[in-house]
Amino acid sequence: MLAQVAQELETPAVEYSALLPILIMLGGAIVLAVVGAMLPRKARTPWHAAFTVVTAGASIVAWIPLWVRARDDGAMRTVAEAFRVDGLTVMLGIVIAAGVILTALLADGYLRRENLEGPEAYVLLLLSASGGMFMAGANDLLVLFISLEILSIAVYVLAGVHVRRARSGEAALKYLILGAVSSAFLLYGVAMVYGATGHTNLTAIQGFLAGNFLTNNVLLLSGFVCLLVGLGFKVAAAPFHSWAPDVYDGSPSPVVAYMASGVKVAGFAALIRVFVQAFGSYRYDWQPIIYAVAVATLLVGSVLSVQQTNVKRLLAYSSISHAGFMLLGVQAATDRGVEATLFYLATYTFTVAGSFGVATVVGRKGDNAHDLSNYAGLGKRAPLLAFAFLVFLLAQAGIPATSGFLAKFYAIGAAVDARSYWLGLVAMLSGVISAYAYLKVVLTMYGDEAEEGAPRYHVPQGARFALVASVVATLGFGIVPGPIADASRTAVKSIVDAPAADQEIPFEIVGG
Repeated sequence: MLAQVAQELETPAVEYSALLPILIMLGGAIVLAVVGAMLPRKARTPWHAAFTVVTAGASIVAWIPLWVRARDDGAMRTVAEAFRVDGLTVMLGIVIAAGVILTALLADGYLRRENLEGPEAYVLLLLSASGGMFMAGANDLLVLFISLEILSIAVYVLAGVHVRRARSGEAALKYLILGAVSSAFLLYGVAMVYGATGHTNLTAIQGFLAGNFLTNNVLLLSGFVCLLVGLGFKVAAAPFHSWAPDVYDGSPSPVVAYMASGVKVAGFAALIRVFVQAFGSYRYDWQPIIYAVAVATLLVGSVLSVQQTNVKRLLAYSSISHAGFMLLGVQAATDRGVEATLFYLATYTFTVAGSFGVATVVGRKGDNAHDLSNYAGLGKRAPLLAFAFLVFLLAQAGIPATSGFLAKFYAIGAAVDARSYWLGLVAMLSGVISAYAYLKVVLTMYGDEAEEGAPRYHVPQGARFALVASVVATLGFGIVPGPIADASRTAVKSIVDAPAADQEIPFEIVGG
């Protein structure tokens, strides 16, 4: 009897090597919090940022052998098959770590400028990134929910880290309240899917739906909708986007760089896991829903960006529009579609981090100088800074020789390949509309004269590194896209589980 109880209570086997990159991020956050509490807050050297960059870099190094293993041997599962290490997990884990590095470099000069020195922001950044990495590899809906909360709670606090700025606190409160509502929808969706399938494990759900026909799938479809609401909030997809402009505008600019890169990457990783992987056999039921959401996201983001005179709000609506392009790949539910989304996420991380990096510098002390007029004459006052912003804006507009052109090309190509012709047409139309908004900023930088006494900008060392790296990546991946395209293609091969050739899948008709 005791042996039977012990066997039932036996803890699942954990392959810690598969979790090493995430454990490095968590361990780095703990070490930084403890050591930072014992040392003076205002250090002469920017060791908080340097430690964060080294930790994220070590995580990237730890992902590399896992990439080789996933590529050669296929997906690995650990922690009772609740966490999955495949090409998607590794690739997006590296992208999230890269977003952490860029954000930490931008945050160093910002926090010093605003007299907010201390380890707190960096600790929260590392904790949030660890949650995002768990989301990228989550193979269970409950693990996905817990990972989402780890990711989100840290970002809620980061949004309000500028304690002397009322708009930062307002942004944090709004983000917290709406985020809690979206989390509730996600949890309801988990419950409904469990009620319809009897599983929360994504691989088990995939097998159940492939081998059973539900005579009543209302509960399952309701679960689809609730899950889409919860995850759509995280990626700022319309109509769940209303928080983004206000939160992006009020939050510290380096934090917004992470929101628009790391948080969005984790959100799309979850969308791919849940809908393409687990619900792939029911794609004809959820594709029309994501089709409608993608159309709304593309139009809302592009049309409303044109009306903005605040650059951070313009970039917020731009981020919404880019989420619409990424949804094209998810809606296609094909290998080509997922490849396009992964390529978009990898390249967009550098472009959007660089864009908000420029906003961080131009915002000056107080982080309030974000009106379009503050960019007038920037081409003469800070030519290198203006050139960097020009590259990022042209990339977001989809100009050839930038990574943004190929990202949009691949996304629209995936939609057309999946016969979603009208969706591809809407995407091209929204791209043209968004280009007008970007060119408006470009003309202001190079065509307008600055007001008399307009400031010249000093770019901190960390921000300089981040901007140079972002420019190089944006142009480099636009001219030589092979490495990212090949990585995306390799990652897709290990996402969807296929039954063995000699394995028969029982097919049953069950009452849903």
